[in-house]
Amino acid sequence: MAIKESWSGRVYEDFEAGDIYQHPLGRTVTQTDNIWFTLLTVNPNPIHFDAHYAAQTKFGRPLVDSTFTIALVTGLSVSDISQNGINLGWDEVKLPAPVYEGDTIYAQSELLNKRESKSYPERGIIQVKTVGYNQDGVIVISFKRTVMVYKRGHVPTIPRPDLKE
Repeated sequence: MAIKESWSGRVYEDFEAGDIYQHPLGRTVTQTDNIWFTLLTVNPNPIHFDAHYAAQTKFGRPLVDSTFTIALVTGLSVSDISQNGINLGWDEVKLPAPVYEGDTIYAQSELLNKRESKSYPERGIIQVKTVGYNQDGVIVISFKRTVMVYKRGHVPTIPRPDLKE
């Protein structure tokens, strides 16, 4: 029986400016996600967890914590962008529309540029613009992200035992 390698992410040489990645997974946000993330990040704003309070705002219902949204959309992009990388920063984060409990979020990234790392010759640096959008195609977040990515032949290996049954 042959062992089939699974997807292990892109390396620096795989990226070209202008490439667009439509990330394959979507994720429906639940009330539990919103409440837990708000509590984990010690965010006491009642707009995220008090339905009575939120009903009195222009939104009429609880908003999903925006830091959850950036974490979720970043996560949706990892398999295509940063599986073999290290985040260096996020810039120009914009939240043009709210996210509500029950929304399903999808993401797409465009590679803006790439360059060699001056400090680490086995890595390069890429910059992407990522947008997250809901089930109706409404953009709910956009940001630029800079990632240091390993070059081919330099990605650390994950130890795999030889399992025989």
